[in-house]
Amino acid sequence: MSLLIHGATVVTSLDPVAVERLDVRIENGRVAALAPVLDVAGPTLDATDCLVIPGNVNAHMHAYSALARGMPYRLDPPTNFLEILQRVWWRLDRALDRHSIRACALVAAREAALAGTTTLVDHHASPNAIDGSLDVLADAFEQVGIRSVLAYEVTDRDGPDRAAAGIAENERFLGEVAGGGHPLARAMVGAHASFSLSDQTLADCVALARDTQTGLHIHVAEDAIDAGAVARLSGAGAIWARTLVAHAVHVDRAGAEVLRDRTATIVHNPRSNMNNGVGRAPLAWLGERVALGTDGIGSDMFAESGAGCLRRRDEDLATPADWALRRLHRSARLAACAFAEPLLGAIAVGAPADLVVLDYAAPTPLDASSLAGHWLFGLSAGHVRDVLVAGEVVVRDRHLARVDEDAIGVQAREQARRLWQRLEDIAPHPFAPPSRRAAVGAG
Repeated sequence: MSLLIHGATVVTSLDPVAVERLDVRIENGRVAALAPVLDVAGPTLDATDCLVIPGNVNAHMHAYSALARGMPYRLDPPTNFLEILQRVWWRLDRALDRHSIRACALVAAREAALAGTTTLVDHHASPNAIDGSLDVLADAFEQVGIRSVLAYEVTDRDGPDRAAAGIAENERFLGEVAGGGHPLARAMVGAHASFSLSDQTLADCVALARDTQTGLHIHVAEDAIDAGAVARLSGAGAIWARTLVAHAVHVDRAGAEVLRDRTATIVHNPRSNMNNGVGRAPLAWLGERVALGTDGIGSDMFAESGAGCLRRRDEDLATPADWALRRLHRSARLAACAFAEPLLGAIAVGAPADLVVLDYAAPTPLDASSLAGHWLFGLSAGHVRDVLVAGEVVVRDRHLARVDEDAIGVQAREQARRLWQRLEDIAPHPFAPPSRRAAVGAG
């Protein structure tokens, strides 16, 4: 496909920030030329007075939560993070089947694309529908037209057979992707968290991730119940440059130093952390390899980066305005590594054409020095007009271009009713980490 985007102000890089008035020519899924004026030849996309940015990346996502919005809840209210898991999410994931997984994925992809998010790094769990679940996600994401980096969340909380099945699903999907089965998808090895993994299961996950050089995607120290995770994971060889660490809220200085020294990527999920009341990640200790994710609270990276930046400034008023842009750039680097596309996340000749056109009438001058201020106080997902992924138009004039978005909504509401009904018959999950079980027994 050939396409000329003309008349736009183009953000060619988020870190360092670079903004120019450019035309962008796309050929065969990549940026073929950039210049102030390019000859019009073939299809064009008029972006006069618009802002063009690299597609956003959601670096830690749980698409299976997409049908939880407004979900009825009749149990006693959770009083801590473990009870949130036991009474909400570990019940929901056991209610999922292939139909509801697909509906979740389509909703997540629809909302991501319309918000200008072109890649989802998803961490999936469906213990009663494990085999083939990652294919269901990949197919749905590709139907909408966005990229994904997928992993199945291995855990021992549902017993050794399901832990083994989770490892097998990761291994199967790794092979599927390596064989070219999903052009817009890549794979990692998923693991829930240290506190729900036996030594053997953790070792098996690490071995698969290292043998395939695809990396490990794992929750680390999201809550105090997992506070000692870094030391254990480090001892098991689980932390290295391809490791994706989600949350890292309850890490101490020594743990943060390990994560920095091993060059793991840490994904900060500020809105989820606030929602679950788990505390604040020690960002001052974690360094520059901090990316941004939503943890399943949609895929609006404008909202997530804005909330994260304001939260950071509430901790330290010296936080620079470009904090959000650097975190989004780090998210894009994660996707670039997964896809072996070094220029993914930039608008440069040869880069994959993952672009977002924002219909944004800047009320003040917009250039490299002021972009961060516009991002934080002006831009939103509501400005997204057009989205391209690998050069293909995914969103045109604020509507999905490849699928019927209304049909996705109809299917989602039907599957949500079925899912919620099944959920009524599922009791709170009995699993608790050994330390918490010992505390309850002592009481």
